[in-house]
Amino acid sequence: MDKKKIAVPLVCHGHSRPVVDLFYSPVTLDGFFLISASKDSSPMLRNGETGDWIGTFEGHKGAVWSVCLDTNALRAASGSADFTAKVWNALTGDILHSFEHKHIVRACAFSEDTRLLLTGGIEKVLRIYDLNRPEAPLREVDKSPGSVRTVSWMHSDQTLLSSCTDMGGVRLWDVRSGKIVQTLETKSPVTSAEVSQDGRYITTADGATVKFWDADHFGLVKSYNMPCTVESASLEPKYGNKFIAGGEDMWVRVFDFHTGDETACNKGHHGPVHCVRFSPGGESYASGSEDGTIRIWQTGPLTDHEETKSHAANGSVGKVKVSVEEVSRKIGGFHIAEEGKTKEKE
Repeated sequence: MDKKKIAVPLVCHGHSRPVVDLFYSPVTLDGFFLISASKDSSPMLRNGETGDWIGTFEGHKGAVWSVCLDTNALRAASGSADFTAKVWNALTGDILHSFEHKHIVRACAFSEDTRLLLTGGIEKVLRIYDLNRPEAPLREVDKSPGSVRTVSWMHSDQTLLSSCTDMGGVRLWDVRSGKIVQTLETKSPVTSAEVSQDGRYITTADGATVKFWDADHFGLVKSYNMPCTVESASLEPKYGNKFIAGGEDMWVRVFDFHTGDETACNKGHHGPVHCVRFSPGGESYASGSEDGTIRIWQTGPLTDHEETKSHAANGSVGKVKVSVEEVSRKIGGFHIAEEGKTKEKE
């Protein structure tokens, strides 16, 4: 993107507190979806392309730190400061399972085959829940050396990835043995860890550094110093030729993967950027901020059709914005969308 071109993002309102996590579903028959976590305790589901609000998942009693969707975007999961991880029906907004923990849940992730849910948090324990047998005893993986910040699945659900809030490094766990098999060393705590769509790279953000690791052999492929402390980074999924990073200076920057050169700088947020993620096709990327908004930025030049679209996609109280046919099935069953409002939290 031309440095001089001013990017005008889609601005998604609706959260009343900071947005701390974002997750895109893969492309499904109904399009792709974006779910957001916020300290307002109510995750929100949106059309990933337009940012149009679909519904709000209501039931947590504390800040929500982590959210994810399963492969088919039929279920959502969330980890919260209310000491629970919840699994939701993404078509209706109903709670399917609520898993009690002994402390704040900071991270959650569905396995690739969608059967299992991985959680981690302040307790320093990685837990695996069998969603086909939710009443069965859960599986606990060896105690994490620190408070868990991020979790992910790799290698066709054979490997777990985790990072800690209070120490550097990314730990890779063998699912069968439950033991750490490799540690990717970083100086600062890793605040964001993303496995690339093709499974080749692990993208991490620690301090003012973004690193790319070989996901099979675990060697460091590239390491770039950032202009400020960054909290999140994401690799473009289709071509892998660029990456985005956001952090404390409120800007969302685009960099060349091969050289590390900054190619674009998007300004618009009014608070630190806590999370950035590319859409599954790489045509856009989203950022979530302390200012309570999500902004969806186009990767390339906008088409005439896109330029004439409204630049605000609100999920505000009393409004249900639905304009895209491919999500009609989801919206039709979403009981919160039918109510037509998101309840204010105290």
